[in-house]
Amino acid sequence: MTSFLAAITWDVSPIIAEIGPLTLRWYGLFFMSGFVIGTFILTHIYKSEGVSPRWVDNITVYMLAGTILGARLGHCLFYDPDYYLSHPLDILKIWEGGLASHGATIGILLATWLFARNNKFDYLWVLDRIVLVVAVGGGLIRLGNLMNSEIIGKPTDVSWAFLFVNYNKIHHTTGMIPFEPRHPTQLYEALFCAVLFAGLYGLWNRYKERTPRGLIFGLFVVLLFTQRFLGEFLKENQEAFESTWVFAPLNQGQMLSIPLILVGIWVLLRAGKDPENPYGYAPRDLGKEDEDKVVARVTVRK
Repeated sequence: MTSFLAAITWDVSPIIAEIGPLTLRWYGLFFMSGFVIGTFILTHIYKSEGVSPRWVDNITVYMLAGTILGARLGHCLFYDPDYYLSHPLDILKIWEGGLASHGATIGILLATWLFARNNKFDYLWVLDRIVLVVAVGGGLIRLGNLMNSEIIGKPTDVSWAFLFVNYNKIHHTTGMIPFEPRHPTQLYEALFCAVLFAGLYGLWNRYKERTPRGLIFGLFVVLLFTQRFLGEFLKENQEAFESTWVFAPLNQGQMLSIPLILVGIWVLLRAGKDPENPYGYAPRDLGKEDEDKVVARVTVRK
């Protein structure tokens, strides 16, 4: 086992600053940064394909609501349903923590479906572009988990192992878990998201408006949740029931990943094969919007 001196000591406060009753946390900063950066990425993508960037603000509202509601409900129902069904008002206490990425995925799928239906976009066209933003946001959220010293890995003797001091302060003193070097699984997932974004963006940049419908979304889901399934073997279980339930040694995160991987494979097998709709569709209204601005300027001059 790696000695304590050989490991990287991680003793970072999750709090950036406290201003009166307001507490600024690294997790919140990284969480919101994903949406801010995502608007720039999506604006670039939409403009490149002749879709007005005005749609970006619209879909961002859908995404924000879907992500937060889905992640919170996912945590409550997937990881502690007995408690939250008995105390439903506590579901609203999002400031106490508790967000689940699989719940966020379901929330995003529903939110983008509503956006597509309400605004006459093809659903898979929207998903093929939005997952690029999700990859960036997912990586930033994992950095937020690192700042919180949560979702830690199992003990290891690798040279880059972390000693999670703040996690130890909470758990080691109760005798629940020994203080020892562990896998920085948050960093593993953040780096994977960065590589995933780079690869999928390169694929989109090659095809753009002729991207086979469902190709990027299918790849994203298969690759992300395959990594999640395999990466869980390096993590400590997040809930006590995962060590004793019927699916052990698989945990809840792995069981929830399996159906998503299957959905991704199904979408990949069908990607671009609909002869009547091989690339998806969206309102190609950027050119018309520019024409309207010119007409407006000429009218004002008259």
